Amino acid sequence: MATMAGNRSKNLEQPLESGKSSTKKTIAIVQARVGSTRLPGKALRKVQGKPLIGHLLERLSRATLLDGIVLAIPESSVNDELAHIGETYGVQVFRGSELDVLERYSSAARTYPADAYVRVTGDCPLVDANLVDQIVGLFWANQLDYARTGLSFPDGLDVEVFKALLLFDAATLARESYDREHVTPFIRRNAAEHSDVLEHDRDYSRLRLTVDEPEDFDVIEGIFDAFGHNHFDFADVAQLIETQPQLFVANQHIVRDEGSMMGTGQKLWRRAKNVIPGGSMLFSKKAELFSQAKWPAYFSRSQGCRVWDLDGNSFIDAGYMGVGTNILGYCHPLVDEAVKGVVESGNLTTLNGPEEVRLAEILCEIHPWADMARFTRSGGEACAVAIRIARVSSGKDGVAICGYHGWHDWYLSANLGHDTALDTHLLPGLNPSGVPTQLAGLVRPFEYNNLEQLHSILVSGAVGTVFMEVQRNILPAPGFLQGVVELAHRYGAVVVFDECTSGFREVLGGMHLLHGVEPDIAILGKTLGNGFAINAVIGSRKVMKSAEATFISSTFWSERIGPAAALASLAAMEAEEAPQRVHAIGLEVRKGWEQAASVAGLKISVSGLPALSTYSVTGYDGPEVKTFIVERMLERGYLAPPAFYASLSHTREIVQTYLSDLSEVFRALAAIDPGDLSGFLPDGVAQSGFGRMN
Repeated sequence: MATMAGNRSKNLEQPLESGKSSTKKTIAIVQARVGSTRLPGKALRKVQGKPLIGHLLERLSRATLLDGIVLAIPESSVNDELAHIGETYGVQVFRGSELDVLERYSSAARTYPADAYVRVTGDCPLVDANLVDQIVGLFWANQLDYARTGLSFPDGLDVEVFKALLLFDAATLARESYDREHVTPFIRRNAAEHSDVLEHDRDYSRLRLTVDEPEDFDVIEGIFDAFGHNHFDFADVAQLIETQPQLFVANQHIVRDEGSMMGTGQKLWRRAKNVIPGGSMLFSKKAELFSQAKWPAYFSRSQGCRVWDLDGNSFIDAGYMGVGTNILGYCHPLVDEAVKGVVESGNLTTLNGPEEVRLAEILCEIHPWADMARFTRSGGEACAVAIRIARVSSGKDGVAICGYHGWHDWYLSANLGHDTALDTHLLPGLNPSGVPTQLAGLVRPFEYNNLEQLHSILVSGAVGTVFMEVQRNILPAPGFLQGVVELAHRYGAVVVFDECTSGFREVLGGMHLLHGVEPDIAILGKTLGNGFAINAVIGSRKVMKSAEATFISSTFWSERIGPAAALASLAAMEAEEAPQRVHAIGLEVRKGWEQAASVAGLKISVSGLPALSTYSVTGYDGPEVKTFIVERMLERGYLAPPAFYASLSHTREIVQTYLSDLSEVFRALAAIDPGDLSGFLPDGVAQSGFGRMN
């Protein structure tokens, strides 16, 4: 069935009958936990009325060369059921660290002394007792320090055996998180001269008999159902492969040992896509938009411009900074303290929170043309509120739009019958599926800086709202914004400036203040709460009073956290001159990009507000370049797509270090022929993301 192939082949002629020396003690330690990232509770999933860990322990107990079995589980109470199962099957149970598995293993070994230990993982319910005996026998017969099954065996029949001293050395000396999570990599590296590998005489490397994903469980369940009992070994399974190959198809797309190459966030992202449509609540946080395999996806904590992933790795956020929300930096002390205060005193009751009144007054003071305000928690909601008020005020349903305004029916209806109408308004290819077809024709896009096109839309008299972003990727032409307001008012339309993204990036308030233009309504968001959910719809009394003639209401618009965070954020932005400073930081970064590209011999195109800058590299495929830059910058400790959203936490030292590291990546990119770049992306190319408004 199997042969040894390794460094001690000259000893392989020793007879197996000698087995294990009677003076040598060998114990199997099975590591298991309930809190798996990819498939929580997998060890407790039942097949034929019995948990998988029960099947594993029962099968392992048939090995004749083992002197005992220890089930090593985490200390947390959530694993109590595992402990109960272990006791039920008559094995010793040891509880230790959840994340430092090497420490858990070595502590279990010190508690239950032996000369050598067999490592079995709790996600391998088809462990083969015959195989365990064979490798233990070979280990002692050949006087090895370490032995394991090779890659010719299926994933899930993995068995390792090693001397106790090697385990204790690893626990003392191993420093890398990978070594401590996976127990034996350090041992393998340091036992190379006295180790060997047991290989099967056939290649079953593509066969998965482990349980990491839902599809794996389906395969294991099918195998048990095919036999109807638990008394089979791998030889029986191999015959089943020949007679019922369909049982083994479901998990064949999963890469072997993929979990050992994935971070916790990557594992959780895969799990999320099984239970959350699209994987995330926000399109622009999809992991595949940055890297097919390497983006960490989730964070554990943040501070300033630094983010820690679920494995404790620290990254400087030199990219989207909360998708543009954290102009003051993550966890700003004044904002967080204000939020803690309202949490402690009560966030939402039958009565209203007083903060919303003061917030409305301050926003109207900052924008002298505005008299009233309404608040929502998201930008999409704010846009929906603004369009409702504008329609009531104008008495007309038609809308002319320019820019990106969210996911609601009224906006996506622009793509009904012409599914590319919104392609130049930030997000290309938006599918209007689910939007009532009766809305077709009500929303008509116009190009930025094109007054003639807007005039041709307004002249019909059916449009009562002009809804637009003040500025995103390019500057307004002289007189353009003033012309929009004049045209709209000439034809009886309400002007709505959507400044969810652009507000507070250069001046305290909306960018329209900088350009000296007064709309009828403005929407402010993103930075308003420095990461806490709050958006504002402000406007003239004449227009905003129209809200009283229609029904606009939502329970959680009346909570206190958002307004409290906004009041503290506005105070901090004013005191620290945040808009002006992030504008200057953005200009410095843009200049650094251009210098780094010039030195590397690359040509780049920079666009966006200085505090919300993006770049593209001429002559290269856009998604390929983004993937290359993201993955190389991840290696250097940055979340850094080809974009930079400035915050006060981006100090000069951080910016200079970021630009220096990016310069190295630019030089590496310049050394690659554009046609060969895909060859440097072994995990594939990131998905396309945002388009551009032009």
